[in-house]
Amino acid sequence: MAAPCLVPASALGGAGKVAPSERIAVGLIGVGGRGGVHVKTLLGMPQARIVAVCDPQRLRREAKKRQVDTHYADGSGGKGKGCAACNDFRELLARDDVDAVFGAAVGQWHGLHYVLAAKAGKDVYGEKPLTLTAAEGRAVCDAVRRYGIVFQTGLQQRSDAKFRQACELARNGYLGEVRRVKVGVPGGATIPSPPTVPVPEGLDYEMWLGPAPKTPYNALKCRGERFWGHIYDYSLGFLAAWGAHHLDIAQWGAPSLTTGKVRIKGTATFPKQGMADTPLTWRVELAAADGVRLSFTDLSANDMGCRFEGTKGWVHVNRKGIEAEPASLLTVKLKGSDSPLYESAHHHENFLACVRTRRATAVPAEVGHKATLLPILSDIAIRTGRELTWDWAAERFAADPEANRRLRRPLRAPWSL
Repeated sequence: MAAPCLVPASALGGAGKVAPSERIAVGLIGVGGRGGVHVKTLLGMPQARIVAVCDPQRLRREAKKRQVDTHYADGSGGKGKGCAACNDFRELLARDDVDAVFGAAVGQWHGLHYVLAAKAGKDVYGEKPLTLTAAEGRAVCDAVRRYGIVFQTGLQQRSDAKFRQACELARNGYLGEVRRVKVGVPGGATIPSPPTVPVPEGLDYEMWLGPAPKTPYNALKCRGERFWGHIYDYSLGFLAAWGAHHLDIAQWGAPSLTTGKVRIKGTATFPKQGMADTPLTWRVELAAADGVRLSFTDLSANDMGCRFEGTKGWVHVNRKGIEAEPASLLTVKLKGSDSPLYESAHHHENFLACVRTRRATAVPAEVGHKATLLPILSDIAIRTGRELTWDWAAERFAADPEANRRLRRPLRAPWSL
């Protein structure tokens, strides 16, 4: 006798479920730190399915593969082939079953990963800072445009209503004329210099380094962003890792900071010993052509977050909350004549929705590039020790060959852009 065939609603997409055939197939490059957060978040999103993970550390990628396979085996993702795990990101990009890529590798890899993903026709969610250098950022933006992919920069504060509220107040005149923007983020760190030791089994150190200079392995640098994130070969430190977040909000609320020609200068202190060589403390001043001035510092001078100061009031916002003077600014409702900003309630959901609709994301590549350029320009001004004039249209410094040479770094063979 024939037994009845029971088809679960999840397989058909009923009862609010997403049918397996409609799920966006995702691959992740780099699954430690932020990459691990992406795995956890995506496993809770029925509109996506993780099909591949990539990481040069074998134990890490195998652990994430088990996490993904266990989750879907429990019935929350539907039946299907197990999650693939690979060491070389090019294997992941070559897979026909990957629709979109989440990139969260070490900082020196961002530009190459995002450009090659675009060439492979994959939509990309790229962690911040977008790239390590200005030249790589421009290459990413050009590749996104050339290959027509959807791109989301991991500057998730644009998907937080309080940051949008602060910027709408600044842009629509409720603060009067905005004169000054203050951004404060955590200062840097020192790291000891451990001795050189053999590369442990299970780590492809050559793939971990990628385009960065060849340097000996030690027991600390590959242990997470709290270590490699303060080494100049791989990062600009918290100047960019934290700076890109709040400087992005600064440019969202005061667009003149990233248009036309601006003047920038800065000073900083650096570690005197150990492996870290990115700023510990800093003070950077940027002056826009319309008179708006940006003060970007560590927390010794400015409070955490972004503060817009106008002729009629101010608003300050960070991840803990929003405050204003007068306080009544926080009850303002935009009028029909005002210009509301792009609204997103969840950064991952916004990206996945845009993959389906092909509309622009909350933080497309060009926006992420400018947010990343602000700390890059700050770092160059600090290291040259003089005031510089930056042309946003040309993406060059005026009459300063030394500063312009710092807009790119040589990539170690065989890698190139």
